Amino acid sequence: MERRRSQPPDGIDAALRLAVCGHRAGRTPDTLGAFAAEVDPSARRRGLAGEMLGGMRELARRRRLRRLIAPVRPSWKERYPLAPIERYITWRRADGQLLDPWMRLHERLGARVATALPHSMRITGSVDEWETWTGLQLPESGEYVLPRGLAPLTVDRDADRASYCEPNVWMVHPELA
Repeated sequence: MERRRSQPPDGIDAALRLAVCGHRAGRTPDTLGAFAAEVDPSARRRGLAGEMLGGMRELARRRRLRRLIAPVRPSWKERYPLAPIERYITWRRADGQLLDPWMRLHERLGARVATALPHSMRITGSVDEWETWTGLQLPESGEYVLPRGLAPLTVDRDADRASYCEPNVWMVHPELA
């Protein structure tokens, strides 16, 4: 992914568009974007998340990329789906470390919190599709808290549309070269 601005893109959707356009234009990327990394719940607390990030940094180094950036899906944000991501990413524990464990790991590895991404990834579908995907009944227009959702789902029954904007936060790791 090529970064021509001082700030990262406005989210996952924008970063993917930027990467595809850069590739089609023949531009050489200088940044590795870590769009997804997940450890199965049964395998957590074994240091695998740190190993994944280390592996991504090593891959970026081998490819002679200058940086690693990640649009992080904060792991505890689902506990606070009504809190704006802009506030959530500032919350810290009494010891000064970030409250969110996934963000905290990135920070311990040298990354900095760069930008809140309230609309990082948009998922839109019909009301029936969302009822199927979530197992919820969505009887009227309005906002609904989703299981494991980081923000509310907005339902418009008259238009037969429901939309969810996944918030993320850019964690920018130190320059590699």
